[in-house]
Amino acid sequence: MNGPERLSMEAQERSDGGSGKGRVVMLVDNKVDGDSRVQKAAESMAAAGWDVTLLGLVRSGSGRSWKLGDAHVRLLPLKTPLAKRHAERHRSPLRRPLAYPPGPLAAYRRQWVKAWRADVATRRAALKVAPRAVGSPLFRKSEKARLTVAGPVSRIVQRWVAFRSDQTAKAQRAGRALHGPLDRAFTAFWKAAKGKRAWRRLEPVLWDYELTYGKEIDALEPDLIHANDFRMLGVGARAAIRARAKGRQVKLVWDAHEFLPGVRPWEDNAHWIPGNTAHETEYAPFADAVVTVSEGLGDLLRERHGLTERPTVVLNAPDAPVEPREGEETEPVPDLRELCGIGPDVPLAVYSGSPGPQRGLGDMVEALPALDGVHMALVVPRPAAAYIKGLQARAEELGAGDRLHVVPYVPHWQVVRFLSAADVGCIPIHHWPNHEIALITKFFEYAHARLPLVVSDVKTMSEVVRTTGQGEVCVAEDVPDLARAIKQVLTDPDRYTAAYDRPGMLDTWTWQAQAEVLDGLYTRLLSDVKKAGSRG
Repeated sequence: MNGPERLSMEAQERSDGGSGKGRVVMLVDNKVDGDSRVQKAAESMAAAGWDVTLLGLVRSGSGRSWKLGDAHVRLLPLKTPLAKRHAERHRSPLRRPLAYPPGPLAAYRRQWVKAWRADVATRRAALKVAPRAVGSPLFRKSEKARLTVAGPVSRIVQRWVAFRSDQTAKAQRAGRALHGPLDRAFTAFWKAAKGKRAWRRLEPVLWDYELTYGKEIDALEPDLIHANDFRMLGVGARAAIRARAKGRQVKLVWDAHEFLPGVRPWEDNAHWIPGNTAHETEYAPFADAVVTVSEGLGDLLRERHGLTERPTVVLNAPDAPVEPREGEETEPVPDLRELCGIGPDVPLAVYSGSPGPQRGLGDMVEALPALDGVHMALVVPRPAAAYIKGLQARAEELGAGDRLHVVPYVPHWQVVRFLSAADVGCIPIHHWPNHEIALITKFFEYAHARLPLVVSDVKTMSEVVRTTGQGEVCVAEDVPDLARAIKQVLTDPDRYTAAYDRPGMLDTWTWQAQAEVLDGLYTRLLSDVKKAGSRG
């Protein structure tokens, strides 16, 4: 039984035996682990009575399934043949006219000329050490003449092949990078020719996501599709369109985590932003409701896409800390200080979240020499990543390698208690459009861990911190000012943690409060469907 058939059967079984509020399919373009917002949304909506299936992906290997509370999670194996760029599939006569065509030819030619050179050398040696074995005197004379020519010719050919192979490698790198004038011209042409449909030429890999998820969604026959972020918006919209064409009323919720034009992409090229923004623009009108992470981002989305309703804000807030009941067995929370190998009185600053230069981790490392005795913990998803290794090497160069500690993520329900062992929570992010408008997950996690904060002067977050008094603001990318702010907070932490004692301040900064908002949105959307059905 294939995936869609099995899902269809599961959907029918749930329909026959379930009395939930409706069937929800959530979509995300990652492996779910590490995405606390998506995990909490799936688990909390299932707990609220919705029949939830969360579809994610794996980029290698086969998929897998598990339960997240009462929500069903399934990872689909993603294959991306359409991710190959034009230069990886075709010769580039304008970019590198002397390059070999893509494929095995360059490697074949390099190996072939090496074999020829080896053969020439062996035949020369044979004439010296075993002339009779080579052949008759007349043959040996002609062989010597041939080798006199073959030696220099093979060297010339080898250099020619090496040159063309180098051109091939450069063409491939340039073709993948998509930074050059040809790439910008290609982008401009298709934007002018196709407008919001230009993504089909600029980012055809988006079809790989469609072909991975589409049939699975159709088989589940959802009442509501919750599409997380820009790639899944198109996947969810097309699924809703197909269902509506068959007479089924399906609602689409688009959960916009970031302002796409302001994203700093991992794949920084001339196609990425124009292609993905075109895709988002094409499918945004099909969303019945838009959810986002902050008022500021909601305003940008409303203006960009001409939304008739203001997006619903669902903050990236953590679970409210709950003390285990007496006698209840719970998974122990790791001790952050123990993982760092330090005692309770050692000053400890923490950063928790995805790493990257624009997030200011390098600034934290550079500040270590000015923070005598202060240790820093980086809580990251992949402690062995090359970027993290580079930070550790830099700390060693600065003579502070023993004060920088890297530890892995813990489950989202443990994060607050885990972080509470630190003395200060750092968010030294750089000025970037999406950083200016959001209160990011770690902001709320630090708050619930009752940590004084040190944040950079990005707009929204610095305004909140200055208003609440829960921390200090430093100038982004200013290492001495970052060190100054950390020292100031460590000198009088109680001054900043007193902000958390204000009645009700932390109550709305919990996922439980945000889940009520999301549940209310789902209920409103599907009640509209029921009303329409009763009128019909």
